[in-house]
Amino acid sequence: MRLLSLATVLALAPALFGRGGETYSWPQWDGPKRSGTSTESDWNSEGKEKDLWRVETGLGYSTVSISDGRLFTMGYDVEKGLDSVWCLDPMSGEVKWQHSYPSKIWNQAHEGGTVNTPSIDGDVIYSLNREGNLFCLKAATGEVVWHNALMEEDNMHELEIPTWGFSASPLLVGDDLILNCGRILSIDKESGDVLWRSKDYGHAYGTPLAFEQDGKPLIAVLNGFGVAVVNQEDGSEVCTKEFAGKSLGINAATPVLIDGSIFVCTRTLPSAARLRIEEGKLVTEWENREMVTSFSGCVLVEGFLYGFDGEVLKCVDEAGERAWMERGIGNGAVLAAGDRLIVMGGTGELIVTKATETKYDELSKVKLFDEGNYWTKPILVNGIIYCRSSKGTLVARDHRE
Repeated sequence: MRLLSLATVLALAPALFGRGGETYSWPQWDGPKRSGTSTESDWNSEGKEKDLWRVETGLGYSTVSISDGRLFTMGYDVEKGLDSVWCLDPMSGEVKWQHSYPSKIWNQAHEGGTVNTPSIDGDVIYSLNREGNLFCLKAATGEVVWHNALMEEDNMHELEIPTWGFSASPLLVGDDLILNCGRILSIDKESGDVLWRSKDYGHAYGTPLAFEQDGKPLIAVLNGFGVAVVNQEDGSEVCTKEFAGKSLGINAATPVLIDGSIFVCTRTLPSAARLRIEEGKLVTEWENREMVTSFSGCVLVEGFLYGFDGEVLKCVDEAGERAWMERGIGNGAVLAAGDRLIVMGGTGELIVTKATETKYDELSKVKLFDEGNYWTKPILVNGIIYCRSSKGTLVARDHRE
């Protein structure tokens, strides 16, 4: 048997373990930097011919969070009427544990199921379901550390369950969890106690954006009427902006930070806008209907936004002008990874394209699913791409170099 030299092993290390031996994680909805994009570059656009694994996790649209050799997601068991938090091995799909509890199906206007994504914080995870059950679970075992049933404290929080339930994922910011529940809530992650709550901004479904303005930590949310920005420290209102159109109440995309301004889009207004905070007000830099995304929102790469305008994949610049569009892919979701896009198309196909403003430049395409909706954002971690159908099939595709 031929032994490899130390020099050869060091040369192979980036391919085996990531660039410079680095391993990657995706601990919450918008990733480790809350930017919605992956920093991985050492992965293959083509991928292996066969799936790495497939697992049935239950009905829904929850995506995955991954860290320390554990993958977390959620799904709904239609027969038993249970929501479940799953812990899987990200390389084999083997079930490590499952935490289940009663919930309804929430099948208004679509087949229903779970929509929230768990957030990982060291040795615990946090999960929220549509009915307001917020859990802190031990990452290794699924044991309950604490449980806050938000609606049981309705008189204190004055919450109203939205038409499609509490659909935003918990956002980890320092020692707090930030929840978009119509009212924005800050939760002490150690105890589960509510630290503050904002005024009621109407039914809302998107995970908040945490950012800083002039050194002050702020939270921005797309809500029932437009956009609200509040202080992260106490939830006090900084500014709001109401859209001119009438909302149908499904504002679900996470805002995107662009050089200190905020980009928001929603198909139910319909509108897309870039806003900036100026003298205590949200001022519109531009507003149009060029990128009106339904669910998972847009990603920003080198000054250009990529996302689905209905069933059309588009690229627009920071001024809201269209760079290109591609029809025939169907309404899906997009992840950016380096200079490439990972697209889960509405026809059940996983597509990799170049993230370029010049044209739609497809690098690979593979059919993964035959039935369901494909609104769940694909996630890339350590060269493996994880995709999900609404029917509950979670598939891992090997794109390692």
